[in-house]
Amino acid sequence: MKPVVVMLSVNLALAGVNILLKEILNEGISQLLIVVYRQTISSLFLLPIAYFWERKTRPQLTAYILFLLFISSLLGLTLTLYLFLIGLHYTSATFSCAFLNLVPVNTFVLAVLLRMEKVDMKSKGGRAKVLGTLVCISGNLLLILYKGMPLTSPGSATAKINGARVTVQAETPGKWLIGSLVLTAGCFMWSSWFLMQSRVCKVYPCQYSSTCIMSFFSAIQSAVLHLIIDRKNSVFIVKGTFAILSLVYAGSVGSGLCYVGMSWCVKQKGPVFTAAFTPFMEVFAAIFDFFILHEQIHLGSVIGSVMIISGMYILLWGKDREAKECAVKQRVSVEEGYHNSNIPSTTTDAVEQI
Repeated sequence: MKPVVVMLSVNLALAGVNILLKEILNEGISQLLIVVYRQTISSLFLLPIAYFWERKTRPQLTAYILFLLFISSLLGLTLTLYLFLIGLHYTSATFSCAFLNLVPVNTFVLAVLLRMEKVDMKSKGGRAKVLGTLVCISGNLLLILYKGMPLTSPGSATAKINGARVTVQAETPGKWLIGSLVLTAGCFMWSSWFLMQSRVCKVYPCQYSSTCIMSFFSAIQSAVLHLIIDRKNSVFIVKGTFAILSLVYAGSVGSGLCYVGMSWCVKQKGPVFTAAFTPFMEVFAAIFDFFILHEQIHLGSVIGSVMIISGMYILLWGKDREAKECAVKQRVSVEEGYHNSNIPSTTTDAVEQI
């Protein structure tokens, strides 16, 4: 149950991060500047923990390990966060969280294409994984395309934070389309990070140290991109107590502890298991919307969320069933091999007796 509890806690914390980031984006702060501060705070927060906690077990850093960490940082931190913040700015917080539900499906599909995950349609586990993937996709499409009747009173949707609504609709259909495409690219980047992290965990199995190094690389990468892309507005100063506290929380918890937890779960259960918990982020965000921000909850969101969680459990059940079937087959093959290995010796003994 430890990986399950860790992933539920991670997605609960990330849902809070998304709500806070949407608010400071509405204040006009650059997306890349948010990434710079978030990753800098994350690396500084994890540095003492990584140094003292893993100093006796940390393997030597090689050029190959640094290269893997650099690419993993570029895919899973810098580009993923930047693309997600652009999509969050062009669309809405609810839509962006719902879009992240594609991450488990993308991870599973990429894992199959890269032969890191196998699908045996003859087994119940393989069919369950495919069914769970289709149910997740259907639930995500329902979230996007069907809004449905409101389940809460219309008057409760007027709450604001610092005078600005957290969920803001796009100004034009063009921006909404751009935001959707950017979010799609961000989801594929994050899925690629899950797969690459499985390789990183094998060669450098220190979650605190690897996350600290990746956060450091990401801070440098995003700072360089900020100077290149935002040349006209390349200011590195953030003003406002709320914005500073939000970035501190996003850096220490969102990019620090959460990525440590995800890396540990990838090491324990694999990339598909870890990515399969992403739909809970949207569920927790909806809870925050209802109880804290007093946003309206619609029928389509509830039905879509239930479908996505159901698909996730079907996918996890399929992985567990397939793992058990594989273990049974291996045990049977070992027993058959042991039995066959006794045949030559028995035959030899009979010949000698004759």
